Amino acid sequence: MQLVGTVTVGSGGPSTIEFTNIPQSGKDLLLLVSSRDNNQRFYVGLNGGAYTTFSFRRLLGDGSSVSSGSSTTITVMSTSNGHTGNTFGNAAIMITNYTSNNNKSISVDAVTENNATLAYQMIGAGTSNATAAVTSVAVGDTIFEVGSSASLYIIS
Repeated sequence: MQLVGTVTVGSGGPSTIEFTNIPQSGKDLLLLVSSRDNNQRFYVGLNGGAYTTFSFRRLLGDGSSVSSGSSTTITVMSTSNGHTGNTFGNAAIMITNYTSNNNKSISVDAVTENNATLAYQMIGAGTSNATAAVTSVAVGDTIFEVGSSASLYIIS
C-alpha cells in the first residue's frame, strides 16, 4: 500500500476533505476515515462530481434493530457531535479498479462510537455511474469536528 495523503481537521472544521491528483499507479483505493461531525453521516464523491452518482445498498444496525435501504449516494455513518465527547466513528471505503474506464465498485464498512446504548454499524456496496478513471476522492457535505481525519491509500 502506498499512502497518497492524510488530512487531519483543525479548528473551524471543513465541510469537505478532498484528495486530488491521485497517481494512476495502482489497482484499488482504500480510504480510511475517522470522523465526528454535525450530521452523523458524510458522503463520498469521485472526480469533483456531485455526491449523487451511485447505485448504493446498505445494511444498518444499532444494537437492537436492523434496517436496509438503497440510494443514489454513498452515505456513511459517522459519530455525531451529540455522542460521547472525544469519540470518533471509523470507516473503510474501498474503490476498486480506480484507473479503469469502467464503472467503479465501492464497498463501505463503518461504525460509530458512543458510550451509551445507541451506536451504529453499517456495511454497504455500490457502483459509480461514471466510467472515467478516478483522479480525486472527496468526503463531505457535513462539518467535520476537530481531530477528524482521512487517509487515502493506493493498493497495487
